[in-house]
Amino acid sequence: MLGRHGFIRGKQVANQSAGIRPQWRGLLVGAAALALQLFTAQGLAQEVHQAEVAGAANKKGETLYQANCGGCHQANGQGLAGAFPPLAKSDFIAKNPMGLLDITLKGVSGKMVVNGVEYNNTMPAMSHLSDGDLSAIITYVLNSWGNPGGKVTTKQLTQARKDAGLEFKQAAGGAHPGAGQAEERYQGAPSVIPPPEQATRIAAPSMTPDEMKDATKIYFERCAGCHGVLRKGATGKPLTLDITQAKGTEYLKALIKFGSPAGMPNWGTSGQLTDAQIDMMARFLQNEPPQPPEWGMAEMKNTWKVIVPPAQRPTSPQNKLNLDNVFAVTLRDSGEVALIDGDSKEIVTIIKTGYAVHISRMSHSGRYVYTIGRDGKTDLIDLWMNPPQAVAEIKIGLEARSVETSKYKGYEDKYAIAGAYWPPQYVIMDGATLEPLKIVSTRGMTVDTQEYHPEPRVAAIVASHQHPEFIINVKETGRILLVNYSDIENLGVTTINAARFLHDGGWDSSLRYFLTAANASNIVAVIDSKERKLVAKVPVDEIPHPGRGANFIHPEFGPVWVTSALGNDKITLIGTDPAKHQQHAWKVVKVLKGQGGGSLFVKTHPRSKNLWVDTPLNPDEKISQSIAVFDIRNLDAGYKVLPIGEWAKLGPGPKRIVQPEYNKAGDEVWFSVWSGQTEQSAIVIVDDKTRKLKKVIKGPKMITPTGKFNVYNTVHDVY
Repeated sequence: MLGRHGFIRGKQVANQSAGIRPQWRGLLVGAAALALQLFTAQGLAQEVHQAEVAGAANKKGETLYQANCGGCHQANGQGLAGAFPPLAKSDFIAKNPMGLLDITLKGVSGKMVVNGVEYNNTMPAMSHLSDGDLSAIITYVLNSWGNPGGKVTTKQLTQARKDAGLEFKQAAGGAHPGAGQAEERYQGAPSVIPPPEQATRIAAPSMTPDEMKDATKIYFERCAGCHGVLRKGATGKPLTLDITQAKGTEYLKALIKFGSPAGMPNWGTSGQLTDAQIDMMARFLQNEPPQPPEWGMAEMKNTWKVIVPPAQRPTSPQNKLNLDNVFAVTLRDSGEVALIDGDSKEIVTIIKTGYAVHISRMSHSGRYVYTIGRDGKTDLIDLWMNPPQAVAEIKIGLEARSVETSKYKGYEDKYAIAGAYWPPQYVIMDGATLEPLKIVSTRGMTVDTQEYHPEPRVAAIVASHQHPEFIINVKETGRILLVNYSDIENLGVTTINAARFLHDGGWDSSLRYFLTAANASNIVAVIDSKERKLVAKVPVDEIPHPGRGANFIHPEFGPVWVTSALGNDKITLIGTDPAKHQQHAWKVVKVLKGQGGGSLFVKTHPRSKNLWVDTPLNPDEKISQSIAVFDIRNLDAGYKVLPIGEWAKLGPGPKRIVQPEYNKAGDEVWFSVWSGQTEQSAIVIVDDKTRKLKKVIKGPKMITPTGKFNVYNTVHDVY
């Protein structure tokens, strides 16, 4: 039967074949379809040829769907509850299959009811995709997930586009529709082409100076960590102008508001950004990014302050705290760190720090806590004081994520190191005062294409237990640096080629092998810190995000290290024992199915039988507000879900559950319940053995808690 644009239906033929044996049904349906098409002017030979290429066309449609639509409607077409309607078994599609053509070209907004559920959202126009690609996507959707079948041709798309007065404008330089070369590979330094040759660029949406200032601040605080200060991308996709301007304001607004199952947070529906702010950010992303200044030794020393000199600090602990079981808890949006007594569960003190402290690291002695904010401010906290307080501070850059201290024998507590996202560099400091001693830039060539990169950010840093070295991940270039600090004036740096884009990672249980995620490359790189070399690049799927990972003994595979993922529900186990389990070493030995994508941390403890997996960036509230827990002794039984957000008994707010952290004894696991700055947040403590609620820490001082770092476990790299 022919539809309004010559659409060919296949549902009726399929229904009539229902009583045929399954092994013959597909052949008869195909034969019936071919017979139906013989009534057209085409010959039999042409129809046979079309059947031969149908499989390849369907694969193309699937690939394009996943790239352009799967983020909202999901890979399986199930949609996202409350945000994006399902395409699978859709009564909306069944009633008017050709409606997909108009919606895809023009977009749609407002209320619609699909499978009995009301949705009120914006579907951006996809007219930036070519007619051939739109044809492949629509045809794929029509023939997938129980939909009626059929085909939309390129010719029909061309005519429909013409009827609607739409013009096809592919993003400049893109080998794929809607995505320029920056989405497929890194674009180098800013163009030196004179302005007249760039006259084809789309005019950027207007912004007032105040809007530009506010948007820059929001981007720095919320977006730059994944997408880069210069918007070149890494963990998150590039947001260069050839991409954002082609997508348009409405598309960007929908993505920012609702997020995606692949790990893009739902900034709007979680209450983090207002509709007005989302509109502002969508326009901001279509304007040139502001160029940040450099930050050298002079700038650092201007911010360096020794509040309490070492000679004036106590020579022994002056408080009665069990310092090994103190937790340093990030209060993200207030720019503070709360020190909480793990024994009494009481807040000891709250210390002003940099904004959104990313990590806290403890000196080898356990006396000092080093914190670093996203704004590059580093604080040194002395736990021996009563109460503990900051004794030194410095701002090492404009954006940062990593700080660490020396741990090798003879160098304990001697040096600290901090890595900057901007400028791309690291600085080695005096461990007791934070005096900056040596700054080293990480700008250079990428590991694969060997192109110059202006923003190779410093991600994870760990201190080697085998040599006097810091191990440094350089995100964009995909290189791992082994920096020997035995001679600060003449640093010895070993460069190991890994893969882009390096992010976080941690030690195996022997503290010899460093496993780290090159997340946009879907690889876990393994470094032998004793032999100082790369031993493996383990393929994983998709966008691994382990935090520091988790180690336990598997009954079949021996010691394993675990990572979860931003992009899907997979929890991947990698064998880590080349001595006694060589056949499993540096291989994926098992993949577990978790709640969903958007996971940031996995956690267990040597005394625990549980493996905890969070999903704070999943846009489904049921998933982001709970935790999945596996029994290590019976992983095949799957996970159980604990309603951590519900247990906290808070008011409105996103209540994302993030970063499990154990106490020293390994019998409690602490979770952050992360809401908005003006909403209630909490720390929920669970008995690890019984999996029952033990304690909730909340109140007006508990503002957006995220990372938690137990002193003993952090000093000894227990995870």
